[in-house]
Amino acid sequence: MWFLLTLLCLAIGLVIGLQLPIILPMAMVKYVSIGVLAALDSVFGGIRAYMEDAFDTTIFISGFFTNSLLAAGFAYLGDRLGLELYLAAVVVFGVRLFQNLGIIRRYLLKKY
Repeated sequence: MWFLLTLLCLAIGLVIGLQLPIILPMAMVKYVSIGVLAALDSVFGGIRAYMEDAFDTTIFISGFFTNSLLAAGFAYLGDRLGLELYLAAVVVFGVRLFQNLGIIRRYLLKKY
């Protein structure tokens, strides 16, 4: 039941987000995209933890904001140093996102 409610809320959030006219300055796009990728990693990690009966709201919320801010901060620091640190964050969060998605998929295939 909670899983369906989570998917419904995610779908509603996507529809609302796609309808809002958000315009970002080009200088901020890199940082926001890394922050969003980190947030998605936290969301899929939370879904995975819920399916494994290990979900903790405090851990999820703290990880959500900490991961997003830290990833954007590393991208900013990399820009200041002349390094492309955001690429490391893209790789790390991308791998974790696909690992969590694969585990969720396997869980759902076994269950249904």
